[in-house]
Amino acid sequence: MSADQRELVLALSCPDQKGLVSAVAGYLFAHGCNIVSCQQHEDALSGNFFMRVRASYLATTSLEALQAAFQATADTYGMTWIMTDSATRQRVAILVSKAEHCLNDLLFRWRSGQLKIDIPFIASNHPDLAPVAEAAGIPFHHIPVTPATKPEAEARLLELIDEHDIDLTVLARYMQILSDDLSRALEGKMINIHHSFLPGFKGAKPYHQAYDRGVKLIGATAHYVTSDLDEGPIIEQEVLRVNHKLMPEDLVAVGQDAERVALSRAVRWHTEHRVLLNGTRTVVFN
Repeated sequence: MSADQRELVLALSCPDQKGLVSAVAGYLFAHGCNIVSCQQHEDALSGNFFMRVRASYLATTSLEALQAAFQATADTYGMTWIMTDSATRQRVAILVSKAEHCLNDLLFRWRSGQLKIDIPFIASNHPDLAPVAEAAGIPFHHIPVTPATKPEAEARLLELIDEHDIDLTVLARYMQILSDDLSRALEGKMINIHHSFLPGFKGAKPYHQAYDRGVKLIGATAHYVTSDLDEGPIIEQEVLRVNHKLMPEDLVAVGQDAERVALSRAVRWHTEHRVLLNGTRTVVFN
């Protein structure tokens, strides 16, 4: 792309109807934009239409003006939409407890440029991972959580999220059940990761329970957080095959690999505006 051009991403969903693609393409053409790529999906069961477009535009053109001009088209077709410059980095907060595998993976991908995000802070209900945050140069907030202090702890989390203009909150093995109020406040803006045995093997040591049952597949699920525990819209899943030779600690290691991969993909796709909600499901343009 030449120096006098920038790139926007337009992601939208709406009831499926005639003229949608033509309307979007016509709008972009009329405003001097050139389509670089376009993905679309019509869901026959819900009757909804989904689209993600990348388009170049002149650097002298105001993105705010393009957004304002698109509103009439969006209103005509009842669209839920977002338009952003592809160079804009989303601000991501990471919540952790004691396990560090997902945090380390996210930090590696952030440092290497695979995740084009900013991380204003890391928060935890335990102090254990403060050195990891310090080594990465990211502020760390220890917010203890007990049954008696849970409301205050969640209020502090929301305060930090608002203070730092956070776009996405990632539960990178944050081992706390969130209240309905917090889940609703961050709906569509919070991603969780957990093993994919659920609803089987609940509680402590799920991989040891899986070993006792002789499972042959180990998996992880990354999903949006809702007030229904571990039942939010699924963004990504990873599955790895195992066999009888592996001991419980080996299954834990395999599970951690699956969690790392599934979570990093979900974070990248969300922050690149590739994930669109479709009721209790998602459409992922990857």
